[in-house]
Amino acid sequence: MIQRSDVEKARDRVQGHVRTTPVLAVEREALGAPVWFKLELLQHTGSFKARGAFNRILGAQEDGLLDPRVGIVVASGGNAGMANAYAAARLGVPATVFVPETAPAVKVARLKAYGARVVLSGREYATAYEAAQEEVARTGALHCHAYDQPEIAAGAGTLALELVEQVPSGIDTVVVAVGGGGLLAGVTAALDGTATVVGVEPTGAPTLRSALASGRPVDVPVSGVAADSLGARRLGDIAFEVTSRLPVRSVVVSDGDIVAARELLWERWRVVVEHGAATALAGLAAGAYVPEPEERVAVVLCGANTDPSGL
Repeated sequence: MIQRSDVEKARDRVQGHVRTTPVLAVEREALGAPVWFKLELLQHTGSFKARGAFNRILGAQEDGLLDPRVGIVVASGGNAGMANAYAAARLGVPATVFVPETAPAVKVARLKAYGARVVLSGREYATAYEAAQEEVARTGALHCHAYDQPEIAAGAGTLALELVEQVPSGIDTVVVAVGGGGLLAGVTAALDGTATVVGVEPTGAPTLRSALASGRPVDVPVSGVAADSLGARRLGDIAFEVTSRLPVRSVVVSDGDIVAARELLWERWRVVVEHGAATALAGLAAGAYVPEPEERVAVVLCGANTDPSGL
């Protein structure tokens, strides 16, 4: 459904609208291998989602698919909503964001600060998504999916193209957190088999693990500390298609592992991330994925929309 060429087109389209986020080289003894952190938490709105949001909206404008009077609609636990609200505001179109009632107050407040109309619906992302679909059908607004649209996933993958350029000595493995799989799909497509992608997900929402075991995306129960950002009920079709043809490994970590990784990032590197972003590092820190001694590993720290008082 998406190829490296789609990611390259996305990079050209969003240039000037998104930040090139830095890479931090980590001392070798910290994680037992050469490791780099891709600090995507420094992206506009505090997460990688801005990349896909701009790619989706700009692409729709180019194709004449966006009515500027009604704008866009997105369902999101927070990060995708903020990214799309921000992109819409920058591009001069209205945004309506449907969020679960469990969305953190800090994320809801920021959505409103970006000028979006916020609608609370249900306890899970799936319920908010259904309400958003009804709004799209009623108004004709452009639907911006949180993760399972080609433009959204390809936009996310642009961070991998940056990463490869920023570490010219080479990357063997890229570790990403997995919810609905948009980031996983984009990064995997961008690398196109030149590096292995490791998808890390919480035990409370193992969408990738369940899809690989079942041979198709299936619904899973959603719970845990990272559910606000990794709370998709199932892996997206785009992510499943990409992982079916390119090298991807799946590992699962506990809530305790995620909390510990988040604390480690703060205590050792003074990096503040949300639990969903810490999930990627938890794959390494908890030993769910053990790299070879000379394996060159990049960990994508994908978001920082969190309450830091818990650190």
